[in-house]
Amino acid sequence: MPSNEFDLIAQYFAPLSAQEPGARNLKDDAAVLDIKPGHQIVTTMDTVISGVHFLPSDPPESIAAKVMGVNLSDLASMGADPYVYTLSAALPAGIEAAWLKRFAETLSKIQKKYNFTLVGGDTVVTPGPLALTINALGTVPTEQSLSRIGAEVGDVIFVSGRIGDGALGLQVLQNNLTVSDKNERQRFIDKYQSPIPRLRLGKELRGIATSAIDISDGLLQDLSHICKVSNVGATIELSDIPVSSVVREKKDLIELAISGGDDYELLFTVSAELANNISEIGLKSNVNCSIIGQVTKGNDIIIVKDGIVQETIAKRGYNHFNT
Repeated sequence: MPSNEFDLIAQYFAPLSAQEPGARNLKDDAAVLDIKPGHQIVTTMDTVISGVHFLPSDPPESIAAKVMGVNLSDLASMGADPYVYTLSAALPAGIEAAWLKRFAETLSKIQKKYNFTLVGGDTVVTPGPLALTINALGTVPTEQSLSRIGAEVGDVIFVSGRIGDGALGLQVLQNNLTVSDKNERQRFIDKYQSPIPRLRLGKELRGIATSAIDISDGLLQDLSHICKVSNVGATIELSDIPVSSVVREKKDLIELAISGGDDYELLFTVSAELANNISEIGLKSNVNCSIIGQVTKGNDIIIVKDGIVQETIAKRGYNHFNT
């Protein structure tokens, strides 16, 4: 590792800022940014910590993908275009230069893919585990951002992609789950380590979705967030939730799939009148979107299977303060 913070920044992180003149090649105390007329800034921040959000044995490539993916997913849930980000890196003493090089190279690849640029941050040495924080900024046309608030009784509830793959990926990596199909096994691992933000879908949902959230803490828990702030309830059809064949075949995995988190898919509501538009929007966004239920009166989330009310599932998702 370079002998001081300034050499580390110059060698690994300053090249990531080259596309944004306002970043001043990370040589100033702060960046000076312009915003397009008729747009608003959307800002979010997420931290990932070794042993909490990723495994200590995970490679630098997947760690970079994770910290970028979870933040970009937040922008997607707001319907925002990625703009710039800052990175705070608390690095364990003795971290190798080769690790930093691979980490920075992966950040660079993700930046190019999503037109996202580093503009600042902080680096420190820590006696604790590796911890990475990104403050992501996006832009959205004025008054067109998506929100958790706004779901109305009668709205149709959708999810993108497949639910539960991230949680299963963690179980595979921890040797708690055996998956015989090698392709499925790798898909689960990739979903956990390298989430794909649904940015195109979020943009397409502007003016269409009445509410939206990304699924980070589990389908049920994140749905409960929408219900709480929108002051509504929901009925979910268990058999309509898109899950892998592994979950379908092992019935005891369904609770993990809908409460385990790390999906980073979009959960959103749409009025019944506009629900038929979602298939086309999904095609444009290169992701399948599935109807899983309906917004109802009250505050409860009712889970049914083939029209029969199921038992309440006690675990509603990951809780950062109950680990």
